[in-house]
Amino acid sequence: MSEEETERIVIPDEEGNEHLFDVLFTFPIEELGHSYIVVTASGNQESEDEEIEILAFRYQEGDDEDDIALEEIETDEEWDMVEEMINTLADMEE
Repeated sequence: MSEEETERIVIPDEEGNEHLFDVLFTFPIEELGHSYIVVTASGNQESEDEEIEILAFRYQEGDDEDDIALEEIETDEEWDMVEEMINTLADMEE
């Protein structure tokens, strides 16, 4: 039985400590002209009693395909559109 390979990224915190995250999905939002990435801390196990915490960022790819720049989502309008897309993609996964 083969396990699907999970894409992972390392994100440093404010103090420079690196944390490993599993990429759940990426998607563009044409209306905003940006691409987004949704991640969860690596090793999180989803149980029926507990929800997993997810994080979303706006991102841009660098010259190297492994090099991406993450930006915080700043406006409520942008968050609403991202949240709607996350819910749609999560429903499709189930």
